[in-house]
Amino acid sequence: MAMSKCNRLCGSLIGELLDSIENVLFDCDGVIWRGDQAIPGAPDVVNSLKKNGKRVFFVTNNSTKTRRMYADKLAKMGFSATEEEVFGTAYCSAMYLKSTCKLKGKVYLIGSNAMKQELLNVGIEQVGAGPDPITGVQIDWANVPLDAEVKAVLVGFDEHFSYMKLNRALQYLSNTECIFVGTNTDTRLPLEGGKAVPGTGCLLKAVETAAQRTAQVVGKPNRFMFNCLSSQYGLDPAKTLMVGDRLDTDILMGSNCGLKTLLTLTGVSTVADATEHQKSGCPERLGMVPDYFVESIAELLPALQG
Repeated sequence: MAMSKCNRLCGSLIGELLDSIENVLFDCDGVIWRGDQAIPGAPDVVNSLKKNGKRVFFVTNNSTKTRRMYADKLAKMGFSATEEEVFGTAYCSAMYLKSTCKLKGKVYLIGSNAMKQELLNVGIEQVGAGPDPITGVQIDWANVPLDAEVKAVLVGFDEHFSYMKLNRALQYLSNTECIFVGTNTDTRLPLEGGKAVPGTGCLLKAVETAAQRTAQVVGKPNRFMFNCLSSQYGLDPAKTLMVGDRLDTDILMGSNCGLKTLLTLTGVSTVADATEHQKSGCPERLGMVPDYFVESIAELLPALQG
């Protein structure tokens, strides 16, 4: 296997890489699909990997869908997948609060109905989902009624994010024993045509700033998502490949966890971005340099079907 970084994966290298791994972790948007359209050839790659005896998992920072919803979307696009193979931040946040924090109490949730459902699936009640309109004046906001059973604040993507939600999170987090968790720090969500909208990282930073506290983040590039998956399936990091389109989340998590890494150019990051990180000599930026890159994961298909 080549020891240098950022190699074009082609020819015999593809077979060598595939022979060296047992597990493949795929990011979703920009890697196996764009929006509601599968990347051409992606379902065949995933299904062929499984036929070749590889274990395949899907890891995403998106907190707006449950595992079941992701499994349904994968199936509609032609991917062979089960909900147990999906590790999104909605599920991983619930697992973090239950298994790592041993939470005894409710969660104040800034997040989606999917996050609410994943919390309920592990036996955790939440308050806060849905709109929270502002009423009264500042002294009323500072003394907003709080649920005494809330022992944690969880921040994910929330289309109903508001000043009152920010204020309520601040009041809960004024108690230093209140656990503070965020799904991810992605600041922008790229859309087709070069457009973007604010990501969860913007909401989380607002809460961190108001509360003057730092959240424990479970999503990529942090290690918890891989640790959550590995604890259930016993993955060997040295025999695991992380495939993603973002250097600052997918590839960096792979590096942080000792995985082999593959950048696909069907999403956000470019080879030029990786090259700049490589030239920088900065240790943290070097973690964002992939071992390999491909134009699309469809380039793996001939080796899998051969």
